[in-house]
Amino acid sequence: MVDNITINIVDQVGRIDGVLAKETLPYSRTTLSEWLVNGNILVNGKQVKRSYKVSSGDVVTITPPETKDTEILAENIPLDIVYEDDDLLVVNKPQGMVVHPAAGHTSGTLVNALMYHSPLSTINGELRPGIVHRIDRDTSGLLMVAKNDVAHQALSAQLKAHKNQRIYIALVRGEFQEDTGTISAPLARHKVDRKKQAVTEGGREAITHFQVLKRFVGYTLLQVRLETGRTHQIRVHMTYIGHPIVGDPVYGNAQKLANVTLNGQLLHAKTLSLTQPTTGEQLTFDSVLPDYFDKALATLTPIIRKDENNGK
Repeated sequence: MVDNITINIVDQVGRIDGVLAKETLPYSRTTLSEWLVNGNILVNGKQVKRSYKVSSGDVVTITPPETKDTEILAENIPLDIVYEDDDLLVVNKPQGMVVHPAAGHTSGTLVNALMYHSPLSTINGELRPGIVHRIDRDTSGLLMVAKNDVAHQALSAQLKAHKNQRIYIALVRGEFQEDTGTISAPLARHKVDRKKQAVTEGGREAITHFQVLKRFVGYTLLQVRLETGRTHQIRVHMTYIGHPIVGDPVYGNAQKLANVTLNGQLLHAKTLSLTQPTTGEQLTFDSVLPDYFDKALATLTPIIRKDENNGK
């Protein structure tokens, strides 16, 4: 049974759905909106509309509905384990694999495979055991997994303090004139399509750094470093500056390459660094680009600029 949540309104103002969206709650804005309609959220003991404007002194009570237990089973699915010790794992996730189960999708995920391999932390509940951070289904590459709750808390704290290095490789549409750059644009849920993120004034801070690795006719290969880790951050930021990631079906209209079949965005989590929770040792891991990524690059025509030494 999930405990009720009580929020005492002190200086927040505005519609209740907007105020709740800014609170640190383990529920999406869509879920909270549904609960307002269904009476799972009360203000001063009474049901209100989503347009209700809260004021100082209001008491908001959230009573999550009872949910049926979902049995998540361990499955003998092969894993590409880059590193493992008593506290954590670093896994190289393939493109197409969902990280954790969700409603109506409880098998074939990375979590199912991890449960078969090792004990996992319990902090994120039964659907996301061990998952400290995630990458999208069609993004490949490295992510860290906690085996116990102490390690999970330590790794989460590192992420929050921006002490981990996460470097991605992305192929984007268009040619960059600059060699490096930083995108600082806040992100929030899209106002119309709630499954998407968008650059939104008043959203959560999101900072992405990029460096050009190689230029092609009509495309650019980038090294991208996350300073923050918002949902779909790289994908949204690249589209925002007019250079969507090739193959992105959500933010880039699934751009295609001639004679190449793509099953999602060409985005790979290549490098990951972290501090081992028990020993304090600084660990850095690297992964090679998947074959499908290399094959896509091989179809492109390189651009050699006069100020570059054979493209290196």
